[in-house]
Amino acid sequence: QVKLVESGGGLVQAGGSLRLSCAASGRTFSTYTMGWFRQAPGKEREFVGAISWSGGSTSYADSVKGRFTISRDNAKNTVYLQINSLKPEDTAIYYCTADRTYLARRKNEYAYWGKGTQVTVSS
Repeated sequence: QVKLVESGGGLVQAGGSLRLSCAASGRTFSTYTMGWFRQAPGKEREFVGAISWSGGSTSYADSVKGRFTISRDNAKNTVYLQINSLKPEDTAIYYCTADRTYLARRKNEYAYWGKGTQVTVSS
């Protein structure tokens, strides 16, 4: 069982930056692929990015490449999502996920989910 708790969301102006954090419980954090998804109002939950258990490999949705960066600190059981050059269309609830599937990109591949953190970008 893995418990995930996101933090770091908030209201930010377009062009600004945020760093989201996801703290994970459990001793096996370093064996999980960690992912980030987001869900905007009225839209389906979509893949943002994922990072391998070692942090050596990452995968991103085309819509966020170059602006979003995922990193992890296995010693702290924490994964991060750095978001730069924020746009109003980035407004969504951001969810942290975990699974042992290598760099999974589909939401049904992830077994564990946090409750999400709200990111709102004003124009």
